[in-house]
Amino acid sequence: MHYDPVRTPWWHGAAIYQIYPRSFLDTNGDGIGDLPGITKKLDYVASLKVDGIWLSPFFTSPMLDFGYDVSDYRGVDPIFGSMDDFDALVARAHTLGLKVIIDQVYCHTSDLHPWFSASRGSTSGEMADWYVWADPRDDGSPPNNWQSVFSGPAWTWDSRRRQYYLHHFLKQQPTLNLHNPRVVDALVDVGTFWIKRGVDGFRLDALNLGMVDRRLRDNPPGPARSEASRPFDMQRHVYSMSQPEMIPLIERLAAELRSAAGEEFFTVAEVGGSDPHATMVDYTSGSKRLSSAYSFDFIGASAFDAAHIRSVVERWSGDPDAGYPGFAFSNHDCARVASRWRNLAAPKGRIERLLLLLQASLSGAIFIYQGEELGLPQVDIPFDRLVDPESIANYPNGSQRDGARTPMPWSAAGPHCGFSTGEPWLPLGDEHRRLAVATQDDDPDSILNLFRRVMQLRSSSPALLRGSIKFLPSPPDTLLLVRRTAGGAAAWCGVNFSDRSVAMSLPIEMAVPADVMIGGVRYEDGAWLIEPFSGALRAS
Repeated sequence: MHYDPVRTPWWHGAAIYQIYPRSFLDTNGDGIGDLPGITKKLDYVASLKVDGIWLSPFFTSPMLDFGYDVSDYRGVDPIFGSMDDFDALVARAHTLGLKVIIDQVYCHTSDLHPWFSASRGSTSGEMADWYVWADPRDDGSPPNNWQSVFSGPAWTWDSRRRQYYLHHFLKQQPTLNLHNPRVVDALVDVGTFWIKRGVDGFRLDALNLGMVDRRLRDNPPGPARSEASRPFDMQRHVYSMSQPEMIPLIERLAAELRSAAGEEFFTVAEVGGSDPHATMVDYTSGSKRLSSAYSFDFIGASAFDAAHIRSVVERWSGDPDAGYPGFAFSNHDCARVASRWRNLAAPKGRIERLLLLLQASLSGAIFIYQGEELGLPQVDIPFDRLVDPESIANYPNGSQRDGARTPMPWSAAGPHCGFSTGEPWLPLGDEHRRLAVATQDDDPDSILNLFRRVMQLRSSSPALLRGSIKFLPSPPDTLLLVRRTAGGAAAWCGVNFSDRSVAMSLPIEMAVPADVMIGGVRYEDGAWLIEPFSGALRAS
């Protein structure tokens, strides 16, 4: 990851702001965010000094999985607005210098999609093999032992075809057969449709679930039952994900999309699994594959662990032929990082600020989930208000997605914090009111304004944007010291996430005053003393 201002694409080092449309801003009073609401707030997004936005699905859908069950890849669901609203959003974003990335769900559709209706109608029809179908075993049971991510078997019996169909998630989300080149043709056409509407990139949902073992062999056992919270976690997903045939498909997909959009088109894969690094490298290495990939290494981590963060980042060598990383601490699929990684011994708001410093210091593209810039904690949603099928199925040990998807608090005034004039689809968090955008906007010392300063520093520093990364020796359980370099430019970040002071021999460049400092960092008795829950970021 070496800095070259001429040859380096825009997405190297980019900061991408994820917007969950249902929860951003509602402009028609139905309690659900919409595309005009996003457009209305793009000036705010631009003020964050990010490079682009990623929109979670807004496509036509029965909304059983809130848009990830697509019934029309080329349609805007009426709850979000119209295609004209989408075009207006893209035009306004580009005026503000923001790139637009949208989700593409290529592994499955809704069972209401016309493709599935045609496929289930006959075992010999034109679309009969567009989905993964299989005969039952002799005793009538499913063809293998695969489990769905959302709990329960990954197979559902269809009486029309007298076969089982595969679904990695809900039974209403049948898995597409990406071994079939005609299916891939159709998905490329979908991608080209959105490229012609001006989008700058795709986030490819759950991509390593796109192909399964042709022989449909049983997965071997995984962790002990006591270590797993759902049946899916009790298997090693050797045959149900990350199949080697995905590589030529990815190369074809990348080539087709770049042919339609240009070499700067951004593609980032979401890669799940217990050890996703090898798959991420496979999907992004060289010049013929995807731009980037990110995993749940941080998103799924339940607590801050300095050694874990270092090990995840250091696995990426920085060699352009070895792939390009993306790093996210939160998204719509997990509890918010401000709650997952909060240390109760820290002064209020300190951990959230240190996470901003840390994320800005990392190499690769970084993804910021809406509300992270405000330091929003997770909302505790009571069971009778849950709407997410995964959270309901695995309660109380589910991913708590509803509590991370609550509406954005725009102001402290009013019953719904400026999100809507109607009853929101999910309740707002009581603690979110004091963290509202309008309140933090007026406070120069707020987390929001710290976020802006840090992102401005990152965007103006060649070292932070595209430089190499090195972790300096430090106590592995308490401190992270990061050095970034690009040519003659350098940046340093030191973050102490522990409740005790740490004395270190640090480079003189880390001396205060730093560009951004949180808490106490001082020189004492021949060593730098980083006080509990303190950190500093400096770029030259």
